[in-house]
Amino acid sequence: MRKRQRLLLTDDGGENFWPSFTDLISTVAMILFVLVLLAYIQNLIAGKQLQATRNQLDQNARLMAASRTQLDQAQLRLKALSAEIRAGQEQLAVSRAQVDAQQASISASNQELTDLRTKVAGIAVLRVDVLQKVKQSIDAQLHASSGSLPARIADNGNITIDESLVFEVDQYSIRASGKSFLNALAKALANVLADPNVRQNIDVVLIQGHTDERGTIEYNRELSAKRANAVLNYMFRAEPSLARDYGAYFASSAYSEFRPINAGKTEPAFSQNRRIEISVVLRDAGIRSVIDEYMRNQTKP
Repeated sequence: MRKRQRLLLTDDGGENFWPSFTDLISTVAMILFVLVLLAYIQNLIAGKQLQATRNQLDQNARLMAASRTQLDQAQLRLKALSAEIRAGQEQLAVSRAQVDAQQASISASNQELTDLRTKVAGIAVLRVDVLQKVKQSIDAQLHASSGSLPARIADNGNITIDESLVFEVDQYSIRASGKSFLNALAKALANVLADPNVRQNIDVVLIQGHTDERGTIEYNRELSAKRANAVLNYMFRAEPSLARDYGAYFASSAYSEFRPINAGKTEPAFSQNRRIEISVVLRDAGIRSVIDEYMRNQTKP
């Protein structure tokens, strides 16, 4: 088919091409408009994208600034924490030094206490040994002199003499039946004190008078004192060396009814409480000196 062409006829009947040129111009203009419109739309879209990118960049910048602020704060906290850790480590080092010093002091004190216990234990063993020697010497002498033993000797060397052996009831004069026993006892005590190794550990040989609870306090105290003195004076006369050489080691005391050995209220109980006791009291100077030395060491700077 032949293309249709818009032709205009001229006045003289010929063909006119101007309208076609006008259409061409219009078409070009339309194309240019479309291109401009497309370019505008493209620029508009690009502008929006650019603005979005700028907004995203601004947001990223704000986030980065916030992150930097948080990082700076974290660094500050880290520095503060590091300072606290260093201070804690220094304090820990000081505490460890103090603990070490205290442990050293405790160890030294424990050693001193161990030494003190050892010394006191040694003195205690010595005291037991001395008391055993006293008991054995007195026991041997009394058995050798009188055969059966009319008194009780404890492991610590204390001698208990019943009232009936040496005294009548309510009397303080030595009975004849008790004199032989007191003679042997005086000899035994002289033999004990004659040993310097034993004597140096003895503080006093105490003669004690005891009564039962019957009677007034004044009467019982006077009676117990007279009986203790009567026993001591008789032994001094029976064995002169006791008073001459060892008199400073002897003493008498009156306990009246205040130290009963039987709390009963019967005559057998009262009879047991009426007695003479002779106690060999050892010196505690050794223990005192050990303790004094320990206390002096404790007060030294």
